[in-house]
Amino acid sequence: MTTTNDEGFSALKRYIEQTIKIQCSNYKEDYIKRRLLSRMRSTGTTTYEQYIRYLHEHTPELELLRNALTINVTEFFRDTDVYDLLKKEVIPALFHGRKTIRIWCAGCSTGEEPYSLAIILHDIIAMDKTLSGQIFATDIDEVVLKKAKEGIYPEKSMAKLSAAQIHRHFTKLPDGNYQVKPHLQELIRFRPHDLMSGQPVSRFLDMISCRNVTIYFTEKQKDELARTFHAALVPDGYYVMGKTEYLGREVEGLFTPVNSIQKIYTKKG
Repeated sequence: MTTTNDEGFSALKRYIEQTIKIQCSNYKEDYIKRRLLSRMRSTGTTTYEQYIRYLHEHTPELELLRNALTINVTEFFRDTDVYDLLKKEVIPALFHGRKTIRIWCAGCSTGEEPYSLAIILHDIIAMDKTLSGQIFATDIDEVVLKKAKEGIYPEKSMAKLSAAQIHRHFTKLPDGNYQVKPHLQELIRFRPHDLMSGQPVSRFLDMISCRNVTIYFTEKQKDELARTFHAALVPDGYYVMGKTEYLGREVEGLFTPVNSIQKIYTKKG
């Protein structure tokens, strides 16, 4: 398969940025090329120029391309050992000395992660009615954000949830899908947000969970994002990363490891 020249690649990146508002410079070049190659194979195009023409003539492909570039792979309680630690240690620790906590779930995709956090938060609050919490869930992709707000999931998505959790927090619909109950939805504010904007969704946050997102970013973008998170957290606030992600050398001094295996850190300074 021929993908031709850098000029064609640059033209395609500009077209992507103008039409579906994804900044290609925020991602590693080889990642972008792999995603594009996948879509080009599916459409039978062999050059970047041909693919641009295809996008002009077949507008539904724009949404397929958006999905390919943003890769929304998620599930409830993904990496259960991380969530066990959040449930038993991290979130209870956040309530020490305070009655309310604020959490940012960055890159929330279709909502499974913030709803998993909401389940933990709700169960803690249920044991002490004086406590409260708020989760800000953000994603650059407004299509998946809409799905997250709706909170409707197929039965296969329930695999890691216990029968008791499903009963407490979900309603089974006539079509066999499950919908998140209002008491969880009330804990979450879903908002569109570009992680590369340099601006956090809010300030004075007690915890930021950004998992399996930065693996697609350049080293520079990872460092900039870590600085943004550091500035948004309260002193000793928690930063939770994906298990395959890491802090770059330029920013690792901003955080103290709490659990290096599960990639949980606290803010220094």
